[in-house]
Order: sequence, then C-alpha cells, then structure tokens
Amino acid sequence: MKKDKLKELKSRDLEELQNIAVSTKEKLAKLKFDLKSGKTAAIKDIRNIKKEIAVILTLIKEHESKSNN
Repeated sequence: MKKDKLKELKSRDLEELQNIAVSTKEKLAKLKFDLKSGKTAAIKDIRNIKKEIAVILTLIKEHESKSNN
C-alpha cells in the first residue's frame, strides 16, 4: 500500500473505514470467485487486497481504542 493511500485512510473517521472495509471484502470475494471460475489469474491482486483489509481493520481497532479511552 502506498503512503498516500495510508495517509488518506488515517484521515477517515470510524464509520467511513467500516464502509471501506465492507466494500474491500466484497471486492476480495469477487476476485476469489473469478479466480476459481478461471476468469482471472490475479493472485497478486488478491494478496494486495488482503493486505489492504488488514491495514483498514488495524485502523478501525485504533479508532475504537481511542474512543474507549
């Protein structure tokens, strides 16, 4: 993930991050389906999306811990 994208994600609020996480997970599911059906061989894209989801979920946890304190 590029630093610009990370900086942009950090500036988002909790609700926006949750919406982005849901849409990214849907994109991952579609890519996995396409991979299994033979429409694409974009394993690298799947790996990158998984990493992006991990970053987004980490940012969500950080937001939640800030709001709890």
